[in-house]
Formats: sequence, structure tokens, C-alpha cells
Amino acid sequence: MQGSILVIEHDPVTRELVAENLRHAGYSVVCAASTAEAEVLARTTRPDAAIFDWSPGLPGLTFARQLRADRRTADISIIVISARSSEHDRIAALETGADDYVTKPFSVRELLARVKAVLRRRAPQLGDEAVVIQGLRFEPAARRVSAQGHEIPLRNTEYCLLHFFMTHPQRAFSRCQLLDEVWGDQSLVEERTVDVHVRRLRRALVSSQHDSLIETVRGVGYRFRTESQLEPTTVSYSTLTDFGRGRVLAADLALQAAAQAVGAA
Repeated sequence: MQGSILVIEHDPVTRELVAENLRHAGYSVVCAASTAEAEVLARTTRPDAAIFDWSPGLPGLTFARQLRADRRTADISIIVISARSSEHDRIAALETGADDYVTKPFSVRELLARVKAVLRRRAPQLGDEAVVIQGLRFEPAARRVSAQGHEIPLRNTEYCLLHFFMTHPQRAFSRCQLLDEVWGDQSLVEERTVDVHVRRLRRALVSSQHDSLIETVRGVGYRFRTESQLEPTTVSYSTLTDFGRGRVLAADLALQAAAQAVGAA
């Protein structure tokens, strides 16, 4: 499952070369020629990663600090491209908040490999690896969810919600956080709509008995458990009639046991 990339490069030839190769690799790409333009795109499109040049004409490290300081863009993966090759420059970029540093000249294959590695580290939900929790299997590459060998059909929103939950287990997320992560920053969906989709997702997981993995955290939101919440084995009765039948059945069993004991004597 690929992600979205923001490419910031003042040179149009290099910008188009990088963008085209990223698109060919399956990424969704938006481009900017300046940090001012990139700043707007970063807030409105919320890309998974930003690739930008650090040169006299493009203050890359200043932009990296801005991304990290803004709550809406703090989680964006950052890859700096620069002709500066000294150790001091690389350390400066990494300490500013960059996730990786690529020196010019570079090969397209190297850049694509670095993008994939950075996204895998910072955003595990963007990887193609299957995720399995308590027998529930999520396969992003095949876009398939299954349990005990049976596929579980999901709508697109529930599919994305489950993927985020399974790649971020044991962490409580508020409805607002889930809206940002699953629906995106531009979404006009109300927070309570999250509850509707969580109910749908739970309903879809009932058949495989994985619905209890989605836990409601009172006053916060939701958390995905990695262990099933086992219920004690009890006999339940839906009506008073069923309860009466249960008592009669228990009495019959007791009489049968007593008769067998007498016969044995």
C-alpha cells in the first residue's frame, strides 16, 4: 500500500524527474517549487512524506523545523536532498528533524528505496507486509482481511480503519485523532461519525469473534487490543420461558442421575 509524497524542488527538471519516478512506483505525488507553496500543500493534503532540496535557493532545514513544530504535519516523514556532503551538514539535517539525507548526485533506485524504508519506519500502515493479530489477518497487498481461512468483506472506510488499528495496537486514539489519520485533515466528517464506522467494523468482525479486540476507552476513544477478552462460560436465557425450561432440564438430569445411582446399588 503506497503513500502520498510532497516533492519540493526549485529546479523544474529535477522536480519532474523525481515526481514521475515516484508516481511510476505507485505513490501519489504533489509538487511545490517553493517552501511557501509547500507549506500550504503540507497542511491541506497531509502527505505521508516530504522530499525537498536543501540549497541556497531553498531553505530546507527551516522548512523541516516548521513541519515538526506544527501538530498537523509533525508526523510527516522528511527526506532531505542536497549537494552538501559533509558530515556536519548531514548531522545538522538529521538533528533538525529529517528522517534521511540523500546527497547529489543520486540514483532513482536509491531514492525510492530510501522512501520505502522511511515510510515503513514512521508509518507502518503504509507497508505491504501482512499483519496478524489473534488470528485476524490483514493483507494490504491483496487488500484482503480474513480469519480462519475465511475472507471478511469490509467497506473501504472500515478497511482503512481496521488497518490503522492493527498497525497501531494497544494505543488509545481519540475520535479527532482517528479522523485525522483515517479520513484526513480535509475531511468534513463529524467526530461522532467515527462511532458509526467503529460499530460497522465490529459488526463485520462478529462472525470471526474478533469484535472484542476493538475496545472503547471511556472519555478518550478507542484502542485495538492484542489479546481477546474471554468471557466466562455461562448459560444465558433470553426469556422467562427459556429460564423455566432450563430449570426443568436441570431437574430431569438430576432425576436421571439419581436413578442410575439406585440401579448401581
